[in-house]
Amino acid sequence: MGQLLFLFGGAFIVGFSGAMMPGPVLTATLSEVMKRGFRAGPLIVLGHAMLELCVLALVVMGLGEFITRNATLGVLGLGGGGLLVLMGAQMALTAKRAAAEALSAKADPKTAIRGPVLAGILTSVSNPYWTLWWATIGLNYAALALKSGMAGLASFYSGHILSDLTWYSLVAAAVASGRRICPAWLYQLMLVVCGLALVGLGAYFAADGAARFMV
Repeated sequence: MGQLLFLFGGAFIVGFSGAMMPGPVLTATLSEVMKRGFRAGPLIVLGHAMLELCVLALVVMGLGEFITRNATLGVLGLGGGGLLVLMGAQMALTAKRAAAEALSAKADPKTAIRGPVLAGILTSVSNPYWTLWWATIGLNYAALALKSGMAGLASFYSGHILSDLTWYSLVAAAVASGRRICPAWLYQLMLVVCGLALVGLGAYFAADGAARFMV
């Protein structure tokens, strides 16, 4: 149970940190909510979740046995953990600028014509960061989750998607009601806290990866 809670909580923190950073999904959310109302936010997350479920299924079916080997877990742990540390440090150090960019983001009418579910899919798959995330951190998480079987995968996936649903639902509610997402200082503080949490998780994953080479 403790491992499942760790997988869920860690996936939520990592996912929430990524969701808070300005990018194409945020722009699409603003556009769709202004056109269709609050429900567009959760629907964009639905499109994102469908895509990630397909990716996770392909990873598990194609690489399941390979990525659960100790040597592979070691490489993924060091690589994914190192990337998490770098991402967390960058997030904390650039929190002020990122908060300003996110709070000043504008709707893009071009993204609103696709429909929210399709927009969630297209803005995810066209984002280079998303591909890099799944090739490193996501793969490492999937490998660790597989050690706990389907329950582990479910904990990882549900924590990751719930973080997206939580954040983008808050964004959609704020936009639909004509309010700001939150004060700039609070957004900046959340980014710093999330960044430091990523550094901690990254260090843990890297240490776990290194330990697997000593077995």
